[in-house]
Amino acid sequence: MRETHMNLELNNRYALVCGSTAGIGKATAIALASEGATVTLIARNEAKLKATLAELPQQRQHDYIVADFSNPLELSEKVNTYIANHHGFHILVNNTGGPKGGPVFAAGLDEFQSAFTQHLKCNHVLAQAVVPFMKSEHYGRIINVISTSVKQPLDGLGVSNTIRGAVANWSKTLANELGAFGVTVNNVLPGATGTERLSEIIKNKSSKTGVTVDQASEAMINAVPAKRFAQPEETADAITFLSSARAAYINGINLPVDGGRTKSL
Repeated sequence: MRETHMNLELNNRYALVCGSTAGIGKATAIALASEGATVTLIARNEAKLKATLAELPQQRQHDYIVADFSNPLELSEKVNTYIANHHGFHILVNNTGGPKGGPVFAAGLDEFQSAFTQHLKCNHVLAQAVVPFMKSEHYGRIINVISTSVKQPLDGLGVSNTIRGAVANWSKTLANELGAFGVTVNNVLPGATGTERLSEIIKNKSSKTGVTVDQASEAMINAVPAKRFAQPEETADAITFLSSARAAYINGINLPVDGGRTKSL
């Protein structure tokens, strides 16, 4: 049976987890709560937020914020209002669903703008909201869930490759600026992970190449040295470790959690 507790001593830590109603975001919220953190979920679907809230270990008073990442100004206002009325956050997990697939040459300007807004702009306003409290506590962990494409661009994900690279460089710059205040900024790069997003990618590959869904899935699995897809909980464990005091000297890195698929170091 999979161990669900790592004894990372996150009691008295407050965490804000984005995209936390499914996949890696939800698994991360559960993992952080299991380690003792008080978790605030954030996503746009209130019904799903309530359902996820009910699944969190209930030794703390967890909460949620309803927000749409297509509107960074509204997101900023909601999170800053929450902080003013409740508490700040020691941990921020930036996690948003990826842009739709397709070749970069065929992408419309609106696709770049939408992805830039939902990923980089929203990450930025959230960081601006939470960092003052992190500095005052001399403890902060910002973890951005992006993609292995920042090391090795992925075929058929042109807009995603482009925007993820921008987020990675924003993150490294921020890490350099905040390190002296006890705040670390790191990127987790998931490989092929058993989520709804992966199912969509496999279906797209199937339709574009003329192979069956099973064949497309098998080809992706064979490209991974581990010969399987990741479970969301495995990526969540890496995020949770980076959120802890034990990761205090890990800063400004890209951490692939991909079963060895990425060919570069």
